[in-house]
Amino acid sequence: MILESGESNDRFVYWRNTVIISTSDHDNQTHDSKNTNSMHTDRKDLICKLLKGIETGDPESVTVVNEDKYIQHNPQTHEGSEGLAVLFKRLAETNPHVNIVRIFEDDDYVFAHTEYDFDSRNVGFEIFRFEDDQAVEHWDNIQQRQGPNPSGHSMVDGVTEIKELEKTESNREIIRSFVDDVLIKHDAEKIYDYIKWNHYIEHNPQSSDELEALIKVVSPASIDAEDTITYEKCHRILAEGNFVLTVCEGNINQQPTSFFDLWLLEHDYIVEHWDTTETIPPPEEWNNDNGKF
Repeated sequence: MILESGESNDRFVYWRNTVIISTSDHDNQTHDSKNTNSMHTDRKDLICKLLKGIETGDPESVTVVNEDKYIQHNPQTHEGSEGLAVLFKRLAETNPHVNIVRIFEDDDYVFAHTEYDFDSRNVGFEIFRFEDDQAVEHWDNIQQRQGPNPSGHSMVDGVTEIKELEKTESNREIIRSFVDDVLIKHDAEKIYDYIKWNHYIEHNPQSSDELEALIKVVSPASIDAEDTITYEKCHRILAEGNFVLTVCEGNINQQPTSFFDLWLLEHDYIVEHWDTTETIPPPEEWNNDNGKF
């Protein structure tokens, strides 16, 4: 169930728009390929093959994408300007490196936590929607890699094992409530309903494991602060087992912003968090009409 609520720069835009990931450790990831869509080819493997193609230039890797239906939600990307096979062959010559750190599947969606070493180092989340065995829609959220943060964590290290598949839906509901109560409604007092004060790991490059930092961000007093972070709407919640990804929009310092947050749960509490934020350009600067979300 999905809850809906210069040349180097050009190369990076093209790359991140279509499919941007190669993989080095996918085979070490723990996942159940029959968790959903058991009648289909393993969609995680299809996406990993696709993304590996950005390094190899293999034209077979792009056959997972239905270019006739493909909907691109990266506002910086023109649609249909270049065939994927041609694009991959060209980009492979630039010696890109992309690593899938984590990859998940939820019904018709495959979503991945990725890091890139292209012209600059970046971290992102990629979401692909499938129809049958082909990807027909794509969202992403990319942030320049920073850190380590004050607690010594990078933007991508930490737990990768997917487990407790039977708790996928209950974990989704916990995060839905957390986002609504704490992030959108700014009810800071409810944080301890979802997070234990001494059992939390934070990967945001500006924050730390101390909950006081999160409380400061979500407290009602922060709404009028000069350095303001506000969540206004949650568009999508994707989950597999103990991991839940939320896709939200809001503002940072009055600038429209997309927030992609990955939450790890254990015993019904949030225990670890990763995220990327990205400023949303004004609509008049978009290169397609599909919207960020």
